[in-house]
Amino acid sequence: MKTNNYNKIAGKDTGRLIAISDAVFGVAMTLLVLEIKVPEIEGNEAELATAFLTLMPKFLVYFLSFMTAGIFWLGQSAQFEHIKESDRNLSWITLLFLLFISVLPFTTAFLGDYIDHKFAIGLYWLNIFLLGLTLYINWNYAERKDFITDEAKNEVSKAIKRRIIVAQLAYLIGALLCFINPYLGIGAIIAVQLNYAFAFFNKRGK
Repeated sequence: MKTNNYNKIAGKDTGRLIAISDAVFGVAMTLLVLEIKVPEIEGNEAELATAFLTLMPKFLVYFLSFMTAGIFWLGQSAQFEHIKESDRNLSWITLLFLLFISVLPFTTAFLGDYIDHKFAIGLYWLNIFLLGLTLYINWNYAERKDFITDEAKNEVSKAIKRRIIVAQLAYLIGALLCFINPYLGIGAIIAVQLNYAFAFFNKRGK
């Protein structure tokens, strides 16, 4: 079979893209909590309670990353509600997006262990940025190739792109705040995520 003929038939099934996406998200979101290790204490109740409290930064980062994964899962799901066709290139863009999802447990663990270090904060933000970038590229490519439904053109497409751009700017602000105080920045990012999850500041819930 000629290469150009293969390219015409490869990656056509959007159902398989959705299936592998759900699988990768499920595994990644499960692995997040496995990075929180149970403390080994042989002392009294007070020492055990103290050891548990020292895990609070890790639980905070876990909640942050679970929300991050949830936001991007919903974002990708919203896109594939309107993507009616696919090709080999779109499949690989999706796989690249999933690569960055699969890295999330590592960057989460890294941030949890070095929450006061600027490099760890920058690495985590880079992970989020690459997720947003590939998600934007995914939709932009599908739109350019006319793979999206007619109802998704114009207003829906603009809303999807605007949501990604605004979210990335908010994540950047949160990351910059982390350089002032890591908990301030993480709290700001979580606040943004909660708004995107539950639309607190959007009366129409969009």
